[in-house]
Amino acid sequence: MLPLILDLKGRRIVVAGRGHAALQRYEFVRDAGAETISLYIIDQDGWACHAEAALFERLPVKADLEGAAVVFVAGLGEEDTSRIVHSARAAGALVNAEDVPEHCDFHVPSVVRRGDLLLTISTGGKAPGFSRRIRAQLQEQFGPEWIQYAKQMIEARGAWRAAGRTKAEIIKLTDALIEREGWLKTKERV
Repeated sequence: MLPLILDLKGRRIVVAGRGHAALQRYEFVRDAGAETISLYIIDQDGWACHAEAALFERLPVKADLEGAAVVFVAGLGEEDTSRIVHSARAAGALVNAEDVPEHCDFHVPSVVRRGDLLLTISTGGKAPGFSRRIRAQLQEQFGPEWIQYAKQMIEARGAWRAAGRTKAEIIKLTDALIEREGWLKTKERV
């Protein structure tokens, strides 16, 4: 597995599926900042009507997948999943089919988002329950205050770069700021 963080700006993302599984994939790409989402959803219980996406209440055909960068398939049977995966790959898209590893070009990690800070946990799709438990622990450890910590660090780094600091100096200044603020000090448990 090659861990990457993909910038979704200017890329079309397709979610094809049914019910709650499709909703989870939509929320995942929405929360990741996808600007252009096409939803091909059946049995959506009304949630998709409120989505900020192009909505089609049917499954996609091959032509619908042209120009898609990433396609998520969730909540469908093997026949529909296989057809969509084949068409998406033929169109040059990366594909993730929920719970069907042989149809996946990538796996979806467990995610903790704190503003620009993104923590991910993955077992390559082999033990998702394990990743989920670690995510719960990290959510507790890295609470909402980390949104501000990340902003403070980003601003400081920008100032250091603008001042012409070298990469080595920025690393030392980063470590010093983290230590001074005590962000990574282990909290004593009572």
